[in-house]
Amino acid sequence: MVEAHNNDENEKTDKTDLSDPVALDASETESKPKTDDLKTDSEAPAAEQSTDSAQDSGDSMENVMNLYEESFKRFAEGEVVTGRIISIDKDHVLVDIGYKSEGQIRLSEFRDEEGNITAEMGDSVEVMVEWWDDEEERVVLSKEKAANIKTWDAIKKSYDEDGTVEGVISSRVKGGFSVDIGVQAFLPGSQADLRPIRNLDELVGKTFEFKILKYNRKRSNIVLSRRAILEKEREEKRSTTLESIHEGKVVEGIVKNITDYGVFIDLGGVDGLLHITDISWGRVKHPSELFAVGDTITVKILSFDLEKERVSLGMKQLTTDPWSVAAEKYAVGSKVTGVVVSLTDYGAFVELEEGIEGLIHVSEMSWTRKIRHPSKVVSVGEEVEAVVLDIKPESRRISLGMKQVVPNPWDVIAEKYPVGTTIEGKIKNITDFGLFIGIDEGIDGLVHISDISWIKRIKHPSELYKKGDMVQAIVLDIEKESERFSLGIKQLQDDPWKTVAERYQVGKEITGTVTNLTDFGVFVELEEGIEGLVHVSEISKEKIKTPVGMFNVGDVITARVMNINSDERRIGLSIKRMEIEDEQNLLSEYVNNIGPATSSFGEILRENLQEKLNED
Repeated sequence: MVEAHNNDENEKTDKTDLSDPVALDASETESKPKTDDLKTDSEAPAAEQSTDSAQDSGDSMENVMNLYEESFKRFAEGEVVTGRIISIDKDHVLVDIGYKSEGQIRLSEFRDEEGNITAEMGDSVEVMVEWWDDEEERVVLSKEKAANIKTWDAIKKSYDEDGTVEGVISSRVKGGFSVDIGVQAFLPGSQADLRPIRNLDELVGKTFEFKILKYNRKRSNIVLSRRAILEKEREEKRSTTLESIHEGKVVEGIVKNITDYGVFIDLGGVDGLLHITDISWGRVKHPSELFAVGDTITVKILSFDLEKERVSLGMKQLTTDPWSVAAEKYAVGSKVTGVVVSLTDYGAFVELEEGIEGLIHVSEMSWTRKIRHPSKVVSVGEEVEAVVLDIKPESRRISLGMKQVVPNPWDVIAEKYPVGTTIEGKIKNITDFGLFIGIDEGIDGLVHISDISWIKRIKHPSELYKKGDMVQAIVLDIEKESERFSLGIKQLQDDPWKTVAERYQVGKEITGTVTNLTDFGVFVELEEGIEGLVHVSEISKEKIKTPVGMFNVGDVITARVMNINSDERRIGLSIKRMEIEDEQNLLSEYVNNIGPATSSFGEILRENLQEKLNED
């Protein structure tokens, strides 16, 4: 609090009441020389001794008169004097200020905040003369007003000398705070600190030093500033800091502000930036995960621009770069354990230690499964085991593989299921081109649509099977490099085309159903899965451009087997050959039925018909 200056500190407070005759006699008695002290000095002349006695008597009388006059001393209203407490009753405190009667002060002025009386007999106290009455010899004093005057004197002195005052922030008011410095003063919110304060209530009840910006005693108006003091302190610290810092120096600072890209550190009047990339050798998502405003941290000065007053700081530089020994620690082929810290479309990043991360590409996650996204296999925060596939410390990269932790099933699959082995499995997927059948953990075999049936014309495998069906198949081929496992269902049965020549000999007349019409011929089904083709040139002796319109799908026709190719699965049929044979048969029958020639003309006709039969 502001301390009042007292201009009457040397004023005497121990007075003699001259209105008391007893006191006056005592005073006079004390001023007279004692009999024992008036001994005759043999060397001193009698006249000299007489002169000294008269002198002492005169001085004593003068002192008595001074005391008497002082007892009638008058004080101006508003004057601050020092007195001594001589009495305390239930309502007032009596104070001797050297007047002919004691002054009164209300007892309430001596009570503290808890209601306790702070006055004690004999205490010296500064008071202000409020009012007096000579006739009633009554004086009214005020301790509080004296303190108020003293406070305002101290305020004026602090303002004139550019000093500071101490005060307690008592409450929040509109636009700022009310501060108790002995009297109530106003602290604008903008002058409370160097930066805006989020929680204004946290300052209430705290004691600070303030600078007086302006005051008006008549209006009891005082405006304070704490910011001015803080700015001065900051400038002093700033000058000291600028003189002492240099690149490479390790210093302590206080976190001043946190952003997405880094942390601003107060080094002592100078702010430095600790960029997010210089916080840790490891991954930092946001600086707020590691720091809070007000934290004290140790950093290293990376660069310093005196002209621009820019300071770049580093925290990770206080420790050794882990990549400097990574090649020895994580040799190719070694097995490691780490935690998944992030996922991308192409793989998962795994932290092996703070500052060292490796990438597990999706292609290195499974021997048998085609992983489209790493989230199908791992999740962030999961601990995984992997094998080091490659390491490049200069580019800070480590390639890892998860599937290499376990044996490659394709290395043993050929031994377990040699070609020709019959297996049984569940259909896991159906596509346009075939069926995928589960064989082992993560290994599927493909039955191509062409290997489903020897004889059936299949447009889509779903015509015969559905997902989840259990089927048998034969192992046709295993390609380890391309990771292909080929199966066949039709191979479980003999190929009917191998014996088709036995069932349909060349020249044999057969009957079948038209299944398809094209411009080049007619397809005829002889039995399930076995078809023959009547080429357009074998339909009729007459020249036909297309059979379309001559036949319909489903028509039953008879044709003659012209040729059979079991390897190419082809049977050639002919309708025209049957017509020609029918004509020949008729003509032969006719010739055979003609009797002996009765003329040379008849003989010539017979010979011509025979030649034609021979030609056909």
